[in-house]
Amino acid sequence: MKLAAHELFDLSELIMGCYNTIGCMSSFINQAQDPELKEILTRQFPLHVKDYNLKVEFVQSLTTPDISKFQPDQLKTNLDDFTMGNPVPAGQPRTDIQTHTDREIAIAHLLNQKSSAKNYAQSALECANPDLRHFLENAFLNSNRHAYETWQYMVKKGYYPLMAAPQDGIQMISGFYQQVPGQ
Repeated sequence: MKLAAHELFDLSELIMGCYNTIGCMSSFINQAQDPELKEILTRQFPLHVKDYNLKVEFVQSLTTPDISKFQPDQLKTNLDDFTMGNPVPAGQPRTDIQTHTDREIAIAHLLNQKSSAKNYAQSALECANPDLRHFLENAFLNSNRHAYETWQYMVKKGYYPLMAAPQDGIQMISGFYQQVPGQ
């Protein structure tokens, strides 16, 4: 398939990112103790394999791959309050890890998905090939949605702080702006 040089180099980096994601998720699925975390990772895993395989196909195939083979995961919401989380216990990184805790797994997976989403968005913004661009947009949505689901899990478990914005801050910032009339 014809690719611009920057598209090829971006794809190479994105493929390497998926290579890492698949390896980490495979290990994390085996190490997760919380059934909910294990279920999240197990359910998300096949989409990351499909994503990886389609990117490999983009660089190996002489024709445009069938991008309909990859559709982003659905957005899953499960928090009752999007401004307040559970208490977050103090923690510190361990320096001698044999197996990961659920908190470590969730943090690593969240950061991986956030980074992947940013990389997909940046690559899509600079992509000339419309099929590749559409695929990268879907890959962005997938990582974005997986990050959101993982973040919600972390908030519920007390692994990620969530608090309401202070009312005086909301009032101060909202006072800076006025709506455009007549729209």
